[in-house]
Amino acid sequence: MILIALGANLATPLGPPRATLEAALGALEAEGVRVLARSRWYRSAPVPPSAQPWYVNGVASVATGRGPAELLQVLHRIEARFGRERRTRNEARPLDLDLIDYDGLILDAAEGPILPHPRLQERAFVLRPLAEIAPGWRHPRLGRSVAELIAALPPDAMAEPIAPDAPGGAGAG
Repeated sequence: MILIALGANLATPLGPPRATLEAALGALEAEGVRVLARSRWYRSAPVPPSAQPWYVNGVASVATGRGPAELLQVLHRIEARFGRERRTRNEARPLDLDLIDYDGLILDAAEGPILPHPRLQERAFVLRPLAEIAPGWRHPRLGRSVAELIAALPPDAMAEPIAPDAPGGAGAG
């Protein structure tokens, strides 16, 4: 199972964050990365807390013949196409695509992308949508289920589903 987390908190020429994320799913397909399943969209506060707009987040399960490093290059290329410039860590962004897990591989930076994503177990905005599409998933390094990881989140770690008919953005936080 290959898992990608999607997030955005800035509008693009395509519209509010949710419209950008929908378009990003289409861009993955156009790059030959088939979307097998996807979560609902979730609303979450910026991490770490800041005055940025709130995020819209989701997770998708995908299939591709590309290896992890090449897939990560595709994700970065799509981000750039949607206006993402990597300047400062945790800055507001029009699109964020993270490779969360690639078939349970455990890789360190010297071998390619760090897998699984090094902070996914700390992020409600990744774990809650992940549980929606892959409830049986287990963290490859920690061996813990997604339900166990969610239960271990601090009480203030929130990510709430956005109603399908809600406006396209994340809303005010």
